[in-house]
Amino acid sequence: MMRIGLMLGATDGPDGTVDKMVKSAQEAEALGFDNLWMANIFGLDAISTLGIIGYATKKIGLGTAVTPTYPRHPTAIAQQALTTGAAAGGRFSLGIGLSHQVVIEDMMGLSYAHPARHMREYLSVLGPLLQGEMVSFSGEQYQVNNFQIGLPGRQAVPLLVAALGPVMLKLAGEMADGTITWMTGPNTLESHIIPTINGAAHAAGKPDAVVAAGFPVVLTNDVDAAKEMIAKSLQVYGVLPSYRAMLDKEGAAGPADIAFAGNEAELRARIQRLRDIGVTDFCASIVETDAATTQRTREFLAAEVSA
Repeated sequence: MMRIGLMLGATDGPDGTVDKMVKSAQEAEALGFDNLWMANIFGLDAISTLGIIGYATKKIGLGTAVTPTYPRHPTAIAQQALTTGAAAGGRFSLGIGLSHQVVIEDMMGLSYAHPARHMREYLSVLGPLLQGEMVSFSGEQYQVNNFQIGLPGRQAVPLLVAALGPVMLKLAGEMADGTITWMTGPNTLESHIIPTINGAAHAAGKPDAVVAAGFPVVLTNDVDAAKEMIAKSLQVYGVLPSYRAMLDKEGAAGPADIAFAGNEAELRARIQRLRDIGVTDFCASIVETDAATTQRTREFLAAEVSA
């Protein structure tokens, strides 16, 4: 059964407070959502915030979507993730990703060179650490010697990698538990993302991968107005190279064309399509218009959890 969760921070900006995030998580849990995902952009740190949320909730699954790898050493992110996993009682999944060259190089002043090699080395250190193993690794970017994280009662932390291209998808299938996508339409998920990552997982002797697919969502009878607003508010996603490639593969002009915008029947059909093609987790990023529409959208999605 496909899990349905909410995604915070991707369409509602980086201005959320800790109190707001905790309240949103508790409301989502009360409504019966399976998961709560949090983007890590330019506001609150997602792993830290989800640790607080984990301590303030009881059953809802939690995950980052996603935390960039380049700014943090894999030993540091492993320790953070295991700590949040402990606070959440085993309900935390760590989603990581490369971010984008404009962020890593132009804004942070770090090198974005050799992204695939960077991720392979990163996973070579991070994956075993999350499993409680002692790690020694010698690569071109990372050198780790006899490093192990001692955490009593360590909770399992599934590892997901934001992967869109074939090389990254194969890495995710081989070395992680799954992927998280954004700005990737259902046709591309069905023909490219899911078969590529599952093929790599199976080749590594692993079961089908987790495929968590994020979409902007709004329940509305005025689709044209909603899409016009989405096109303006999410236009940056349409020019970032990795997302632009997925939009082109889908035949979409921009983010508005892959957004879930429509009435109950239209949204229900699109959610069912995700179930049918093998998406394991639907991550709904509610596009905030007015308070009433946001609440209607949230309540509609909650009703779909048990559908």
